[in-house]
Amino acid sequence: MLFVRPARLSDLDELERMARSALPVLHSLPRDRRALETRVALSEDSFRAEVDFPGEEFYLFVLEDAQTGKLHGTSSIVASAGYSEPFYTFRNDALIHASRELKVNRKIHALTMSHELTGKSRLTGFYIDPSLRTPEGEATAHLLSRARMMYIAANRKRFSSEVFSLMLGVTDDAGVSPFWEAVGRKFFGRDFEQVELESGGRSRTFIAEVMPTYPLYVPLLPGEAQRVLGEPNASTLLAYDIHLEEGFEPDRFVDIFDAGPVLTLAVDKSASATSGELRPVREGADTKGAAYLIAAGGAHEFRCVVAELTGTRADGAALSAQACGALGVAEKDTVRCVPLHQASGELQ
Repeated sequence: MLFVRPARLSDLDELERMARSALPVLHSLPRDRRALETRVALSEDSFRAEVDFPGEEFYLFVLEDAQTGKLHGTSSIVASAGYSEPFYTFRNDALIHASRELKVNRKIHALTMSHELTGKSRLTGFYIDPSLRTPEGEATAHLLSRARMMYIAANRKRFSSEVFSLMLGVTDDAGVSPFWEAVGRKFFGRDFEQVELESGGRSRTFIAEVMPTYPLYVPLLPGEAQRVLGEPNASTLLAYDIHLEEGFEPDRFVDIFDAGPVLTLAVDKSASATSGELRPVREGADTKGAAYLIAAGGAHEFRCVVAELTGTRADGAALSAQACGALGVAEKDTVRCVPLHQASGELQ
């Protein structure tokens, strides 16, 4: 059984293996071992800390096979994006240009550099082994991604009331971003990946120093750059759909480098908050029912799995011994349960 838990320093070798495999490079999973060790240590400190409001905490989760102990993925949460420096995106504004004399009234989109997302909690660092990026592995991808929202919903003081996630923008087969070539390269004079690594997750001072502070009028951009504005990369479509399942929606912001979409969500409106129910554990054989995300362990020893449940809250959560072992729970312990899927806005 696969389950999600907080990363530990003892995972460093496995994390380094995944960091070297991850494309594009993840800020939360640096390839340099020393930098990676620093990130994991920060995560351990964040999970252990008693937190009353979001600050510089960073939470790194791993996907583990309970039978083999091998890790198959990572995901993470930044408690407060841009905690030490502003977090930058482009805001896509609609400006009206009108002339009564010429009888012209046009709505023109313009991109303005913004740091309005600074201070909001951010989902980031999603990586799953290629072997699990299959239709059969879709529930596992849900588990790894949405376990973060399960953690946020259960530990509200640690995070802001709104959460956002940047999705990778469109690139060609060679990894070239049309938007970067049209905009970013003109100002930085460097390759996209190089600046991506140096940007510190969009919170570096040099972004404000180099990128234009005046609006970029979208109609003046090359057609190819306009077409990819706010479009997710084909490789992230599953992750995009998983975010929508949780309740995220595209906002008026796009990534400042590749114009990928920014998805936002009020925690109170997330599936993990609105559909979550607490159930007492009942040990039992595997049952055939509806798939649920099931979490336990509180703030410090969080665990999350996908399992099938039947009945209602009053019937409890009948979990196999394997699921109980992965969650670290026993009979009568309480677990948080959220249906994996929604249909037509209603829970299945």
